[in-house]
Amino acid sequence: MTDRTLGTAAELDDLRFDDDGLVPVVAQDAESGKVLMVAWANREALERTLETGQLHFWSRSRRELWRKGETSGNTLALASFHADCDRDTLLALVRPAGPACHTGEETCFGDRAEPEPGTTGPARRPEEEDQGGRAPADDPSDVLRRLDAVLRSRGQERPEGSYTTKLLDDENLRLKKLGEEAAELVAALAKGDRSRSVEEAADLFYHLLVALRAEGIGLDDLQAALHDRAG
Repeated sequence: MTDRTLGTAAELDDLRFDDDGLVPVVAQDAESGKVLMVAWANREALERTLETGQLHFWSRSRRELWRKGETSGNTLALASFHADCDRDTLLALVRPAGPACHTGEETCFGDRAEPEPGTTGPARRPEEEDQGGRAPADDPSDVLRRLDAVLRSRGQERPEGSYTTKLLDDENLRLKKLGEEAAELVAALAKGDRSRSVEEAADLFYHLLVALRAEGIGLDDLQAALHDRAG
């Protein structure tokens, strides 16, 4: 079976965007296999998704970028991106925080859009299965190192259209965003909103790493400081 996973911005080069620079993205629950929603994304939205781990799309009506759940809190955390055989459609395996549909339903396709009884969602390679029959979660240190590697690459290459590049080039913007994300996390915690708190903490961590990277500070430096504090 061909592996069509997309994990870096460079791998987006081979995608076939339509005349408007868009591709459809099908969001599927990585655990249950339910198809949750379909939306359009341009290259910037896809790069933002890879950089932040949260699904971003392009609104054809508003002509602007948007992050799923930015107002409702019902976000879609990216597990992996996969191109189809023609490379003109993407499948996003996601971990939803709340319902995906704006109506409040779990999926935009209704309660019939579920795998047949006895199935367990997307097929996994045998080496990915643990004794419980489910794919083990990524090691947190691996996730952070992948994110740190992406930020380091953005700092060196400064690709146009990248949100990280925009932050690295604008000190006022990145510090403003850092403050905003911290405030949003405090607000979520004060409300006792667990899922929103997790998402806001992830946003804050991303913007924190970007701010540190702008000062030449990487994940290794942060881990060394934490190691010292731990004795």
